[in-house]
Amino acid sequence: MNRISRKYLAAIAATAALTLAQPAYADGDVKCKSGPSKNWKPVSKLKKKAWMEGWELLKVQVEGDCYEVYARTESGQAIEAFFHPVTLQKLVVYRRGSEIYRAPGFAN
Repeated sequence: MNRISRKYLAAIAATAALTLAQPAYADGDVKCKSGPSKNWKPVSKLKKKAWMEGWELLKVQVEGDCYEVYARTESGQAIEAFFHPVTLQKLVVYRRGSEIYRAPGFAN
């Protein structure tokens, strides 16, 4: 029984370590109300905008009706940001699961 308990505790510890090592992202709750995708600006313009912010892009994707960007800031911090696909306005930015920026007047 003692052997089973040790294996069980080791499995829990390994799972906890892997879970804590992953960055926490907050996606899924952001709604852009952007309308049909035919009106969206191209991702290339979003990439340029993020580059102008000084961000190193890791991934750009569509999440619901928003553009979602995973990037590193100039200081090396991992962030997740959501942009309106028609205006390319930066709406909200998260770091480690905590909101660090919200556009004035933006509500999910």
